[in-house]
Amino acid sequence: MSTALSEQEILRRESLQQLRALGINPYPAEEYKVTAFAQDITDNFNRFPDHYKKVTLAGRIMTRRIMGNASFAELQDSTGRMQIYLKRDDICPGEDKTLYNTVFKKLLDIGDYIGIKGFVFLTQTGEISVHVQELMLLSKALKPLPVVKRDEEGNIHDAFTDPELRYRQRYVDLTVNPEYKQIFIKRSKVISSMREYFNKKGWMEVETPILQPVHGGAAARPFSTHHNTLDMPLFLRIANELYLKRLIVAGFDGVYEFGKMFRNEGMDRTHNPEFTSMEIYVAYKDYNWMMAMVEECLEIVARTVNGIPVVQVGANEINFAGPYEKLSMYDSILKYTGIDVSAMDEAALRETCRDLGIEVNPSMGKGKLIDEIFSAKVEANLIQPTYITDYPIEMTPLAKKHRTKEGLVERFELFVNGKEIANAYSELNDAIDQRERLEEQLILAGRGDDEAMAMDDDFLRALEYGMPPTSGLGIGIDRLVMLMTNQSAIQEVLFFPQMRPEKKAKTVTADDFLHIGVPAEWVPVLNKMGINTLEDLKAANPNKVFNDLGGMRKKLKLDITLPSKELVMAWFA
Repeated sequence: MSTALSEQEILRRESLQQLRALGINPYPAEEYKVTAFAQDITDNFNRFPDHYKKVTLAGRIMTRRIMGNASFAELQDSTGRMQIYLKRDDICPGEDKTLYNTVFKKLLDIGDYIGIKGFVFLTQTGEISVHVQELMLLSKALKPLPVVKRDEEGNIHDAFTDPELRYRQRYVDLTVNPEYKQIFIKRSKVISSMREYFNKKGWMEVETPILQPVHGGAAARPFSTHHNTLDMPLFLRIANELYLKRLIVAGFDGVYEFGKMFRNEGMDRTHNPEFTSMEIYVAYKDYNWMMAMVEECLEIVARTVNGIPVVQVGANEINFAGPYEKLSMYDSILKYTGIDVSAMDEAALRETCRDLGIEVNPSMGKGKLIDEIFSAKVEANLIQPTYITDYPIEMTPLAKKHRTKEGLVERFELFVNGKEIANAYSELNDAIDQRERLEEQLILAGRGDDEAMAMDDDFLRALEYGMPPTSGLGIGIDRLVMLMTNQSAIQEVLFFPQMRPEKKAKTVTADDFLHIGVPAEWVPVLNKMGINTLEDLKAANPNKVFNDLGGMRKKLKLDITLPSKELVMAWFA
């Protein structure tokens, strides 16, 4: 199915051909050496005016005000916008004024990339601007950008706000809504500040396989694929934990990895099937040490990203400076429900879930039932950073048994603003205990739990060679960035979130229009008006269509008879 071009797209392609006819390459290959950026000029010109007597900038044309032989425009580069002033005789010093009169005024459009050379000055109104002395087209845009209007106070009108369009066309979103770039700049700072912290501690960044023969390290449903050469199934990793622990076995004292994880599960405002996680494992440490490390690290991240450890998240001020509150899993449920589940068996937990209105299914074991109660009744209350510690052993097959509390493991999760952002253990390094735990997971899988962990014999073999006492931590980077940037949807902090397939609007044939009485010569005109399907036509205003046809006939200088108003009205019958 083809899509008809809009009137603006047609005009831009015509301009493209005219530029080429003038001998101008609309897509030059040579390097364009930029020497200055908009933000730098804005910040420093008033203090150091002599530094900007000769500058070269490049970027998109975002606005134009053509005033005869002189014009103003706004150029947007990677750092911001800069007003530019063009005078015909300055960029066309000779007799040939084509570059200004034809190219700039008629053949360039909003969204085109240009390069300019000139000097910075202050206009009569005191606005920092670049007086252009040379102009070069760097790339012709064939689609028009959405028009986002800003008034004198900086208020935005007619913004490009449809979330689906913004996420699907992020390249347009960040062009016309450049304020959203700050989210991704802060995202980069979150990761770089964590990496710097870990490196200073002497821990090594590593890479582990994304395609894995066994899906392990977390309770989640994997994506599966098939490797043709090896003729074997493979899984996109749901976690990198088991490979990082292998490296601890190999003798590294501390290893970490920032990487993509993939879980074939639901999508909502805090879940994306592809997400970024940081996992770190440090030998000779336990989960108590890890809590202190996390507090120190996250305070540094908050200060790096926002200048202070206190972050505004919705209506809440979140303080990332430690110490954080600690509650055991059982104590947190008791605190927020008044129910002590610590001694309950599976049957009693099922009954408790029913009493609390929590939906469960037969595949859920004791650990899953406790987790359901916690998720439904506790999580939303954990606004300030809070460690939930000491989980039931059934919930955590990879954590070490608690040193003093029977039936529990040494694990914590960090909750902030009602969501879990970190998970850590004193890692299980008893190979025999680990095998028994994974065998219990196989039983749950047999009951229909498609998130149960698989048996990884190679990992168990690694443990049999001996792994020192180790603490491990995983942090969901996307959720952490959501907190640091005050965003309520994970899609806002991902450049390209997963989306449903785009629905393509089909273009009907001329016969479809002829069938309802549209004269053949007027079908291309309707297409230029953006009416490419009968659905487009039916959604339009009949009177406006009639008036626009007359306007297009005049604009395009068509020597064809205008359909009568009665005929146009009949198309909508």
